[in-house]
Amino acid sequence: MAFPHRPDAPELPDFSMLKRLARDQLIYLLEQLPGKKDLFIEADLMSPLDRIANVSILKQHEVDKLYKVENKPALSSNEQLCFLVRPRIKNMRYVASLVNADKLAGRTRKYKVIFSPQKFHACEMVLEEEGVFGDVSCDEWAFSLLPLDVDLLSMELPEFFRDYFLEGDQRWINTVAQALHLLSTLYGPFPNCYGIGRCSKMSYELWRKLEEEEDGETKGRRPEIGHIFLLDRDVDFVTALCSQVVYEGLVDDTFRIKCGSVDFGPEVTSSDRSLKVLLNAEDKVFSEIRNEHFSNVFGFLSQKARNLQAQYDRRRGMDIKQMKNFVSQELKGLKQEHRLLSVHIGACESIMKKKTKQDFQELIKTEHALLEGFNIRESTSYIEEHIDRQVSGWPGLLGTVCHGLIPKDYRSLKTQYLQSYGPEHLLTFSNLRRAGLLTEQAPGDTLTAVESKVSKLVTDKAAGKITDAFSSLAKKSNFRALSKKLNLIPRVDGEYDLKVPRDMAYVFSGAYVPLSCRLIEQVLERRSWQGLDEVVRLLNCGELAFTDMTKEDKASSESLRLILVVFLGGCTFSEISALRFLGREKGYRFIFLTTAVTNSARLMEAMSEVKA
Repeated sequence: MAFPHRPDAPELPDFSMLKRLARDQLIYLLEQLPGKKDLFIEADLMSPLDRIANVSILKQHEVDKLYKVENKPALSSNEQLCFLVRPRIKNMRYVASLVNADKLAGRTRKYKVIFSPQKFHACEMVLEEEGVFGDVSCDEWAFSLLPLDVDLLSMELPEFFRDYFLEGDQRWINTVAQALHLLSTLYGPFPNCYGIGRCSKMSYELWRKLEEEEDGETKGRRPEIGHIFLLDRDVDFVTALCSQVVYEGLVDDTFRIKCGSVDFGPEVTSSDRSLKVLLNAEDKVFSEIRNEHFSNVFGFLSQKARNLQAQYDRRRGMDIKQMKNFVSQELKGLKQEHRLLSVHIGACESIMKKKTKQDFQELIKTEHALLEGFNIRESTSYIEEHIDRQVSGWPGLLGTVCHGLIPKDYRSLKTQYLQSYGPEHLLTFSNLRRAGLLTEQAPGDTLTAVESKVSKLVTDKAAGKITDAFSSLAKKSNFRALSKKLNLIPRVDGEYDLKVPRDMAYVFSGAYVPLSCRLIEQVLERRSWQGLDEVVRLLNCGELAFTDMTKEDKASSESLRLILVVFLGGCTFSEISALRFLGREKGYRFIFLTTAVTNSARLMEAMSEVKA
């Protein structure tokens, strides 16, 4: 039912060291301000900080009160103020306003700003402009790798996607390079490197420069991880825009997993209180269902409940000694499992209710038709109807899969969207176009030689209609060509068995193999991009696919089966589940490093100019 790892699967490195490093560095920075101090924390950093150093650790190092950085005056009476923030202009204005308010009141205090994960020159410029640069000491907390699970590291930088892929801002590339440098310092060099995308290539080159500058640090070390694969999110938008159907993906789409934990409301807990649950491999119930297709989860949970009941029932025939052993050794574990089981059953029921209300089956059917290239017209009508009813009204998937809607369809979608959601979304549409998520075909984009000849024989008006007919089939999309070339739409005789998946397509009900995961599979098989020239061309990454293999005699056969996949711009739980499945099939273990975990809603929010 769950994905047991093969007995010969390689051991994962111990990433708890990253937490210890981050904690020690933060403590060192806090102690540079000796004595009692108040700590102001930016909202974005609260959850990651909680995973590294909880309140009691902060209190041990003389942090008196904790405040949230927000747009209102600070009520702190402490003589020392410390600010733990992301390097953002608005945060600098906030700090400057506090310092200047103190100056006006004739008050002298000590101020320290700790930037995480790095300090940007622009922030210091703002402090200078505001006339407080000399009053504030600045430091950086290079905390850019948070282990969310045994095989998942997150940089917790959701803004990376918008900054780089929409604004073209390259400031986070140094953060990525530093994170890779830290990993190679701690876990040995990576003998085989592959990557695709402009951001991947730049991050890789900068990381290599850092390695050269500090030559000798990783020399002579045995590599623990044999392969590293860097991938830009814009190489595969389609997968990120699909609705998720594996359990962990559905929990994320429905409740939002934030920094590895989720808040389940009263509708899940069946009480009047919410419950914060950490979702990782330590949750024995969750670890067995996280990668499963949702249709299998209820059956598994009810079987688990029966097994649990049978274990409880064993008490009945016990004598005193056996009962004592049972209470001291097993009861606590059974109660914990029982609690987790009821939480996940509650989550499943809540997901079912919400998805039934949203007509989820119809949405999935439409997505599958789009992925396969059928019924484009009907799918467009379905999306327009959703826009009118203001239900999940994003036309992103349609645009990506069709790689250019015909002008008529594009204009119709845009008009309806703006009428339904408001004209302020004009900028959102502009962003979707800039990122290549929604495009309008230029006239003649889809005219083949045959179509051109036909159009010469008929009037202009009729020619327009013929062009429209050909275009509406969206024949010339790169996605279609990639899909054929990489066999992304599996050919299945009869029903696809989701209980015993045959390939990675199970994460989308057997309808589609994630493009990103197929690329990784193909490159690992070949140990290079050789033979994938046409695929690289279709991805518009001609100069941006790279391979770098060093002759590494020290790499053990175990380390060569460990693969670090770096997603720049975010990755989804569906991709993680698909690669875990591939690893089990091929005898690999995958480790994931992402700038943040994403899904279709987060991707679209990043594109939106209208903040919720």
